[in-house]
Amino acid sequence: MIFLNINNLNVSIEGKKILNDFNLNINQGEVHAIMGPNGSGKSTLANVLAGNEDYEINSGKIIFKDSDLLDLNIEERAQKGVFLAFQYPVEIPGVNITPFLQSSINSKLKNEKKPELDNLSFAKILRKKAEELGINADMLKRSINTGFSGGEKKRYEILQMSVLNPDFAIFDETDSGLDVDALRIVTEGINKFKNKKNSFLIITHYQKLLNYIRPDHVHVMRNGKIVKSGDISLASEIEESGYQNI
Repeated sequence: MIFLNINNLNVSIEGKKILNDFNLNINQGEVHAIMGPNGSGKSTLANVLAGNEDYEINSGKIIFKDSDLLDLNIEERAQKGVFLAFQYPVEIPGVNITPFLQSSINSKLKNEKKPELDNLSFAKILRKKAEELGINADMLKRSINTGFSGGEKKRYEILQMSVLNPDFAIFDETDSGLDVDALRIVTEGINKFKNKKNSFLIITHYQKLLNYIRPDHVHVMRNGKIVKSGDISLASEIEESGYQNI
């Protein structure tokens, strides 16, 4: 079952074309990885999928679960089940983690016409998820990402993903600048969460992350389009010889 179909997507920013007739199909339950040199359009793709309005969509379609994401705003895409983990998560001083996550999950439940969670019910769910990820209860009392280390920011993103239970999660170079412990947090969180009903798009420069997650498909991107696809061995080939021979 095709979960996500990106068809001839052309995207520009400030008059410069970034994505060039980009095509990709992701089936339900699959993990896809995109690699490529700087400036190839990887982060642009992630931002467009999530609904960043700074980009101009020149043409194409992004069909996700029978809806064109291009017709939906950021909030509607999140409610539909799209989740983006940022390369550099922003700090939001004064916005506490617990009520923010409760509001987020209740917005999704309301959209699905399901009962919303009261404070006690949500607290139990959040505490259980936090324990599974090794997150201290004190962290849940803090403002989002404020004063967090790189590893704490990634741990919070995994917690957010676990609570929201998205159908499609995008990780945009989430391993950038991470030490070994923080990388383990990210990969263990993804591996605990992935199943036959959800799908992932992992954007990365490095094979190291993919060694832990083991994607079903690896794609190489250059000049705004996919130029080669394969299995995990393609990542090893890039690690050894770079992108010049791809």
